[in-house]
Amino acid sequence: MKTVAAVLRAVTQARPYGESKPMVLEEVELGAPRAGELLVRIEAAGVCHSDISVVDGSRVRPLPMALGHEAAGVVEEVGPGVRDVAVGDHVVLTFVPSCGLCPECASGRPALCTPAAAVNVAGTLLHGPSLLTGRDGKPIAHHLGISAFARHAVIARESAVVVPRDVPLQTAALFGCAVLTGAGAVLNTASVRPGQSVAVFGLGGVGLASVMGAAVANAWPIIAVDPVPAKRELALQLGATAVFAPEEAEKGVKDLTGGGAEVTFEAAGVPAVLEAAFRAARRGGMTVAMGLPHPSRTLTLPALAFAGLGQSLVGSYMGSSAPQRDIPRYVALWKAGRMPVDRLQSATLPLARINEAFENLAAGAAVRQVLLPQA
Repeated sequence: MKTVAAVLRAVTQARPYGESKPMVLEEVELGAPRAGELLVRIEAAGVCHSDISVVDGSRVRPLPMALGHEAAGVVEEVGPGVRDVAVGDHVVLTFVPSCGLCPECASGRPALCTPAAAVNVAGTLLHGPSLLTGRDGKPIAHHLGISAFARHAVIARESAVVVPRDVPLQTAALFGCAVLTGAGAVLNTASVRPGQSVAVFGLGGVGLASVMGAAVANAWPIIAVDPVPAKRELALQLGATAVFAPEEAEKGVKDLTGGGAEVTFEAAGVPAVLEAAFRAARRGGMTVAMGLPHPSRTLTLPALAFAGLGQSLVGSYMGSSAPQRDIPRYVALWKAGRMPVDRLQSATLPLARINEAFENLAAGAAVRQVLLPQA
């Protein structure tokens, strides 16, 4: 079938983009779903910093590539062998199509699935090569098994989580990355307990989802740090009990907690921010890194802090989540009013305005913009 997708054909580090718009809407050929795959009509796709990281070359991926990895839609066709998803089902798409069989999946860490990591880097799908073809007859790579900035996508069954049809798809899309990553880091990676002190550095979609996760966990206090006043204000509305600008954060966190937070979270993808989050943790505290910095960047931390002070630094990819388990739980919390995910949505835009959305996010002017491919 023919569909429309936003395709990146060359990396650009220029910002603002000016006349060199990196994402171009193209008519592409999309192959039919094979065994174990689904054809999904994309109704909503969130714009995430991970998408921009491909555009500027921070995350090296094969080009040309159809971007987009946080989305929700409606199943239009089911491939052979798929028996637990039906046409008409509403699904949230997740960017790690865990195989369920590799050592990581078998040990309860599906976010680190080895086959999924390999196909995500290669730009293919879990069940076979790319199904996207450009007008020149050459293949176009899939982004993280999804390529959601498009009217339609074929994905592995393992990339889809069925959700109730009464969940607005614009809200449902945000569960696929921002909520899985941010709330998951709090509830899965750090297993925050009631009464533990928490500080979140970086208040984009992932950081604010961490604030919501900390509120669900009954952490206290919940401290949020960001240079943008509007994001700090939103954090207070989502469960934070105190907010600071970066320059006052270390002292503020230590004063409020009597020496440092028990768990600190970094959601900026900037080494200096991760170092600040580490400094704001108390003796014996844990710092959780969620952001994705450029692979060439390095970190400088006091070596004595680990054995001498008992501090720990841990990584959290996709919130150490098991999407088939966690997304239904988070949706239930949203329905109960305990996780107001819809508040993360800054704006809705038609797919044609994708470059504008990238500019807004890069400038810090938005939390989560949602593109509407069918608009």
